[in-house]
Amino acid sequence: MSENNPEIGRSIVAAGIRTNYHDMGNGFPVLLIHGSGPGVSAWANWRLVMPKLAEKCRVIAPDMVGFGFTERPQGYTYSMDNWVQHALGLLDALGLEKVDLVGNSFGGALSLALTIRHPHRVRRLVLMGSAGVHFEITPGLDAVWGYTPSFENMRKLMDLFAWNRNLVNDELAELRYRASIRPGFQESFAAMFPAPRQRWVDALASPEAAIRAIPHETLVIHGREDRIIPLETSLKLSQWIARSQLHVFGRCGHWTQIEHADRFARLVSDFFAEASIDEPHPLEGTA
Repeated sequence: MSENNPEIGRSIVAAGIRTNYHDMGNGFPVLLIHGSGPGVSAWANWRLVMPKLAEKCRVIAPDMVGFGFTERPQGYTYSMDNWVQHALGLLDALGLEKVDLVGNSFGGALSLALTIRHPHRVRRLVLMGSAGVHFEITPGLDAVWGYTPSFENMRKLMDLFAWNRNLVNDELAELRYRASIRPGFQESFAAMFPAPRQRWVDALASPEAAIRAIPHETLVIHGREDRIIPLETSLKLSQWIARSQLHVFGRCGHWTQIEHADRFARLVSDFFAEASIDEPHPLEGTA
């Protein structure tokens, strides 16, 4: 970890991309995939829960290509296919045959796609405030993806993310605004989700039949007051995935892992602790 910036962790080449990632703890590996907010990094997304999860697991949290401090190749195409390849490349580079997977928002959509396409690389799946199914884009998500850098705009976004007003202050908004204007950050972000943005909601979605065929034990988590990704997406996922359970946090927005960090970490740790290392995947005969 960098002494000057805790967002900078270790570095490894994954799928040909120099990748910034955090790696802490011991035990069965857990891959955390962050969301798609402006200026986001794995550290910003997961900083409160990584130490708690690392008490029982090996926690790996990368900056996905296009975000944070991972290399941004010139002319790179930001697509689900390429994000899946980047995630797989990281697992291969680290020599990880199978992981538990936690995806937040955009990261949930990516985790769904990775699980569907490479089921044997995933043991258990956690989807938190997840995209990955069709929904009518919310004004909140449209604002997030349409962000243009200013302190005022970032302050408005912070108000959308959190239900708990005590978590949102000018200091946090200033920190995230500064993160959003680092060299290359806004350029790649603006290139990902240009208007009209409903098409990017749909591009992140996996086919219903493929989601219904997921055999993995899955924990679906959502904040009841989420103004970015509607609660209906997690209700749908919990109905479609046969071996799923749903936990809805009341008095919580899109930041479950921040607004309810301790509860989130306990819930996820307990869910992973239920699994055996070679938990079977009944790929045939799923309900």
